[in-house]
Amino acid sequence: MTRLRLAVVQTAPIFGAVHQNLDAALGLVPVDADMTVLPELCATGYQFRDHDELMDLAETVDGPIVSRVRDHAVALGRTLCAGWAERDGDAVYNSSVLARPDGSREVYRKVHLFLDEKTMFTPGDLGFPVFEACGTTVGMMICFDWLFPEAARTLALRGARILLHPSNLLLPFCPDAMVTRCLENRVFAVTANRVGTEARIEGRSLTFVGLSQVCGPAGRPLVRMGDIQEGAATTDIDLADADSQLTPRNEIWSDRRPEAYEG
Repeated sequence: MTRLRLAVVQTAPIFGAVHQNLDAALGLVPVDADMTVLPELCATGYQFRDHDELMDLAETVDGPIVSRVRDHAVALGRTLCAGWAERDGDAVYNSSVLARPDGSREVYRKVHLFLDEKTMFTPGDLGFPVFEACGTTVGMMICFDWLFPEAARTLALRGARILLHPSNLLLPFCPDAMVTRCLENRVFAVTANRVGTEARIEGRSLTFVGLSQVCGPAGRPLVRMGDIQEGAATTDIDLADADSQLTPRNEIWSDRRPEAYEG
């Protein structure tokens, strides 16, 4: 399969209303999309007041949140990616799950923690793995991973052709930055963000920027949503466009000069 239909879902979850949030998010998944990405922490909301509250809402990989995402993927015969708070013993990771139509699943744990996440979550310990899905290769990033070119580059070097990027973006820079990530790595990227405001801590109001999008390897958004709307957007892609041959004399991987780089 060289052509795929990709979808991005943009939600406005109510903090702590796990079942209601999942109903809303899964209800927006287009039935005709081969692969759909939902936002980071799409079932719980984002602004935890303390670690105990996070632990109360976090679930294991075998818990109801991941099970519902997996069951929905099976029922639709489609691939889904969604973010949730993953409890593993005493640790809680900001994680995403890749759920396939056959019921199999993969997990990524967010490497780069943002703002108060540093006092709540444990940094991801799985690195940046690449997985098979929809007849191609995909890798997962979560939200603030966008700021670090090494994240997308590592996934691309490992063979990912599509980056799945659940997000709860507060900073406005990511949508345009992901255009560059796609261009410099010649990949597609699906960034699913949320909208709305959470102000659960006095003096700490968080407003999410929306602008969920799918970007292509030519360095432009193929579809981009607005900054207040909930819903979904789809676009058709041709995987042949994820071509590392940029010009007749420039193949991006063979042109690299690692000996000249630092870090």
